[in-house]
Amino acid sequence: MASVKDLRGRIRSLKNTQQITKAMKQVAAAKIRRAETAQKQARPYADALGEMLQDLIATSSRIDHPFMNPGKAGAPPGVILMTADKGLAGAFNSNVIREAERYWRQRSDARFYTVGIKARNAVRRWGLGDRPGWPLNAPSKLQTAHELAQNVTEDFTAGEIGEIVLVSSKHVSMMVQRPEMRQLVPIERETAAAPSTGPRGSVEIEPSPEFVLSKLLPKYLEFTLFSAMLETDASFYAAQLLAMNNATENAGKLIDELTIAMNNARQAAITKELLEIVSGAEALTGT
Repeated sequence: MASVKDLRGRIRSLKNTQQITKAMKQVAAAKIRRAETAQKQARPYADALGEMLQDLIATSSRIDHPFMNPGKAGAPPGVILMTADKGLAGAFNSNVIREAERYWRQRSDARFYTVGIKARNAVRRWGLGDRPGWPLNAPSKLQTAHELAQNVTEDFTAGEIGEIVLVSSKHVSMMVQRPEMRQLVPIERETAAAPSTGPRGSVEIEPSPEFVLSKLLPKYLEFTLFSAMLETDASFYAAQLLAMNNATENAGKLIDELTIAMNNARQAAITKELLEIVSGAEALTGT
């Protein structure tokens, strides 16, 4: 049985840990509000961009853009793996990495582009060497998305990769963050030009739908990556908030259990001393 001194030290250590988890929980709660606000502010632009893309593809008779055509036959897929920079968020990062690893086991020739330090470290562990990578918490996520989109676009148009696949986290709710894999390029014409659910006005496009589409598609890829970074941010802080809340509660339960054990040990020590005193007194009286 542990001594009272040892139990007291463990309780003190747990209380210090509980203070840290409480502080991290409060930080995650504040940051997730900002992340969700940024995500909501970007949503109208994403909706308008998607509607415009649908209109242009529907009205274009011929689209001569690399994003709308199949990639080079036999070229490896380009996989954008997006995680957080830090841990302490439960299984958030490992779930996304596991999804990418499952795809890599099927396509061992895949070329990875990483966003987030955890993603970069995972690719290194797989023995794939240093690949182009960017931190998630860069000063400007929009600049990171621009650089990433430019990098993968150059590789796709040069035939170094045959498609662009994004593996990231989908923010379902505060309790659920689900890894998601989707193909970004080439864009399926049938998928992008989904029928609208309401009356649409007639729009004249100058100089031509094809010209506008050629300028819009790179922006579409760039903003899709930017939106995924915002969603990854929100998912990470939601997962971290849940993990720190569970850690705080578990620390409290352990503190209660150790406090009971310490009280029992202290009572046993007091009882033992009393028995020794009584036994000594009786021995002296008997002599």
